[in-house]
Amino acid sequence: MNTLRNLAPLASLALVVLGTGCSFAVRSPDMYRDDTNKVLATKNEEVKACYDTYVKAHPGAAGKVTVKFGVEEKTGKFVDVAVDKANTTAPDPVPECVTKAIAGLTLTPGDQKKGEATYTYDLTAPAH
Repeated sequence: MNTLRNLAPLASLALVVLGTGCSFAVRSPDMYRDDTNKVLATKNEEVKACYDTYVKAHPGAAGKVTVKFGVEEKTGKFVDVAVDKANTTAPDPVPECVTKAIAGLTLTPGDQKKGEATYTYDLTAPAH
């Protein structure tokens, strides 16, 4: 079985000043990271399928895909999802497939803070 695991998911936040009385969450950096990881986990099977499709034609292929994206304040929508090419070693077309899989995700409820995140998927073939 192929394995899919995340390495060092990180979320760094930019504070946005908003009025009080809003019905949005106010997360600590750790809560923001954990909640974002949970949303990303909903796409693990789709990301795994990206890798599995490639590895069928290229047995033993492995690598990592690092993506960066923003999380809009209030809406929680993941925006500007892009591959961090400097930290990605998975072969094409896996990185593009991964970005398509996670584009459009939403953190619910939204937050009063805008988020910026980096997330790495480690894609490895099974040991024989």
